[in-house]
Amino acid sequence: MEISDKNGEVLVKLGREAIEKYVKEKLIIEPLKGLDPELYNKMGVFVTLNAQIQSGHKLRGCIGHPLPEKPLVEALLDSAIAAAVSDPRFDEVTSDELDNLVIEISILTPPEIIKVSSQEEYRNQIKVGEDGLIVKWQYGSGLLLPQVPTEQGWEVEEFLTHSCLKAGAPSDLWRSSNIDIYKFQAIIFDEVSPGGDVLRRKLE
Repeated sequence: MEISDKNGEVLVKLGREAIEKYVKEKLIIEPLKGLDPELYNKMGVFVTLNAQIQSGHKLRGCIGHPLPEKPLVEALLDSAIAAAVSDPRFDEVTSDELDNLVIEISILTPPEIIKVSSQEEYRNQIKVGEDGLIVKWQYGSGLLLPQVPTEQGWEVEEFLTHSCLKAGAPSDLWRSSNIDIYKFQAIIFDEVSPGGDVLRRKLE
């Protein structure tokens, strides 16, 4: 999977346009025609909104499509609006906030189940700074993007623990066989400043 820097910039700007149009006018923009063909491939995508604060950024919303079920540009528009107004953790974004929001998009590879013969093998199968995780158990699922453990300073075990919690599962459920854990990678583009230049982010 590859997305050019130019197309990454197109997607971020489309995401901002979709959010602004919906927040200000309650209008949903239509996916554009005539874009680079790779933008119509079916891919998973997440949109993360961060509010600029004095010490850096503060999460303001994050929603997406984990699976490649829609053309990328359509999934991007859906996710952008949902991140702004449908994240249950936050109130809806207001028009007054738009000039202070930084938009980040993560384009996902298809998730692959991690097959292990013992739970200890997860430590060798998961690479912090490269892999995101999806945890599925009998009562639900949860996803954490690859950038989350690097931003939080987690090692693999902490990453697994928090992925279980995100799924509403006991924090140590990853040690049992009553769970499926998938990994995926992401190409990330974000704004340097609200509405500013778009850069491809490199995870470490």
